[in-house]
Amino acid sequence: MRPAILAVLLAASLPAVALAQTAKPHETAVSAVVQKALADPARQTDRADDAHRKVAQVMAFAEVKPGQKVLELVPGSGYWTRVFSAIVGPQGHVYTVWPHEMGKYSAKSFANWQGLVATPHYANVSLLQQPAALLTAPEPIDLVFTAQNYHDYHDPFMGPVDMAGFDKRVYDALKPGGLFVVIDHVAPAGSGLADTDTLHRIDPAVVKQEVEAAGFVFDGESDALRNPADPHDAKVFDKSIRGHTDQFVYRFRKPAK
Repeated sequence: MRPAILAVLLAASLPAVALAQTAKPHETAVSAVVQKALADPARQTDRADDAHRKVAQVMAFAEVKPGQKVLELVPGSGYWTRVFSAIVGPQGHVYTVWPHEMGKYSAKSFANWQGLVATPHYANVSLLQQPAALLTAPEPIDLVFTAQNYHDYHDPFMGPVDMAGFDKRVYDALKPGGLFVVIDHVAPAGSGLADTDTLHRIDPAVVKQEVEAAGFVFDGESDALRNPADPHDAKVFDKSIRGHTDQFVYRFRKPAK
């Protein structure tokens, strides 16, 4: 039998689970729960950003489910928060962390945030204000999520934070088997932390090294937000690249005991 024919026959005989494992990370199946959350009328103004933020793929990759407890770092405008809130539902909760050190840079966002958490529609969202280096959670967490701000914790205005201690606090906040998902702007390979305070980018290898050192196991990468056309040498706010930067999406898992 010819090798090509044999390969086709073998593939046809494989179970669906085995075939699914060959799918690219950004092709992770989107559940009906996520689809319903994205259709929430309260997200009407957010939908214009859904395509370039690849929100459906990111939520599927982060394995967000109803009833979960989510800890979101520096929620900004609340784009991701509104999705988390709709997915975890009334039996779940979203804790949003605003580090004290971010105050002078995000006064307007913070004021808007205080209004959001006071809205009955977001009764499952809470605001936590705490020092950047002293991350804590009110209860065991299923998912810690940070989008485009892991690099900030390395910068002078945040302390800078001792990242070994910080990542250990993330680890301790999670339930066994819980996830830490990090999205950030890609800096040139080998650049380390050189661009965190200038270009607002970070070398993905540094993130992986820091987080794994806290005890996490690297659990996968999504290429949903990758952009090979990004030269990695422009500030992320530059008009030539803003909103289209090359971003990595890493998933780390706390080992189950």
